[in-house]
Amino acid sequence: MTAASLPPFPAGFHWGVATSAYQIEGAVHDDGRGVSIWDTFCQQPGTIRDGHTGAEGTGSYRRWERDVAQLADLGVTAYRFSIAWPRVQPDGKGPANTAGLDFYSRLTDGLLERGITPVPTLYHWDLPQPLEDEGGWLTRQTAERFADYAALAAGRLADRIGLWITLNEPFVVTAYGYALGIHAPGKALMLDALPTAHHQLLGHGLANAALRADGARQVMITNNYAPAWAASDSPADLAATQAYDILQNRIFTDPVLLGSYPDLAPFGIGPEGMPCVQDGDLAVISAPVDGIGVNYYAPTRLSALPDSPLPFQMEPIPGYPVTAFGWPVVPAGLTELLGLLGTRYGAALPPVYITENGCSQRDEPAADGAIDDQLRIDYLDGHIRAVHDAITAGIDVRGYFEWTLADNFEWSEGYHQRFGLVHVDHETQSRTPKASFAWYRDLIAAQRAAG
Repeated sequence: MTAASLPPFPAGFHWGVATSAYQIEGAVHDDGRGVSIWDTFCQQPGTIRDGHTGAEGTGSYRRWERDVAQLADLGVTAYRFSIAWPRVQPDGKGPANTAGLDFYSRLTDGLLERGITPVPTLYHWDLPQPLEDEGGWLTRQTAERFADYAALAAGRLADRIGLWITLNEPFVVTAYGYALGIHAPGKALMLDALPTAHHQLLGHGLANAALRADGARQVMITNNYAPAWAASDSPADLAATQAYDILQNRIFTDPVLLGSYPDLAPFGIGPEGMPCVQDGDLAVISAPVDGIGVNYYAPTRLSALPDSPLPFQMEPIPGYPVTAFGWPVVPAGLTELLGLLGTRYGAALPPVYITENGCSQRDEPAADGAIDDQLRIDYLDGHIRAVHDAITAGIDVRGYFEWTLADNFEWSEGYHQRFGLVHVDHETQSRTPKASFAWYRDLIAAQRAAG
């Protein structure tokens, strides 16, 4: 399928790409930036494949103008990036680091000059290390500090930026960072990590108010979602699937849209709820938002895991092609997911933005330097059509942000997984657009012409 053969999307639909600060910026010691939990985590032996770190990323802090020029060449109408909290507040508290805000101000102006809408995410996992030393997201104080940081960012940028994202994938922070220990800060607390879910949501709610007080017109939160599929029709597997659905898909969305937590009985929490929830918290968390960000990569298939704190285990999903990460490629799962959100939340569901969707492939330049990543093109084609199917079914989807612009630091996998539309030689930082870059550029051009 050619990009031009895709059906037209609604006028004004945002076509973009997404990145995050720690994965691309590098320059971790420049201009007063503080230490983040990922800086610390990467220095611990055995945490990151082959000992890689995000200290260099793709060099975007020093070469941001190159990135903006590439975005303009791609033709995107919006760019989702993240602001590094340690650049704005090196210790996670106190006055702003002017040099850090200056950087994001220059980036904002550079995007606007090219007709690209900036869509910043305030928290994409790079908590200032001093806050983690004081308890991190296990404490309410971090939620309060997050609101202070949001106010500093909005105070400098909200005159030019309308749409803000508070948190990226709080489920991953709770599950991978605090429950399982495979992401920063590397704590393996299992169910004792659940307070981090509430405190992130409280941080979202407090930041929502702070952003609006400083002029932000629209605020949203981004979650990663996965349709939960039972491995069998057995009661045990169905119960395990329901438990997983609560943990990934509902615990970070119900409080925002419905003002209440789902039933947490599968995790040993009774009707009285989590002890960390205080009077008034849910009112703060459920203040209106202007959108929900959806990050989608694949469904999850579950079976029961008896005698375990987590009552489920993940199973392979046979019958589908897989990415270099081993994730199944299931475009219809995105349509299913968007339909599920529509059914589950009804009129409470605000406009939806696909804030991440993409795939890792083993991309290597040919002898002539060309990079033919047809598998990625097929992946994007299928998933963008799946979004259109959801729109046709009545879901109000306002934008699609491909993950990601250029190959970058992929967390615990280091530089081994390549998600970019642009190939990066991580030794020289040279960049080569892949075939998927041209395909997505043509798609955006055709859609803009049709709109």
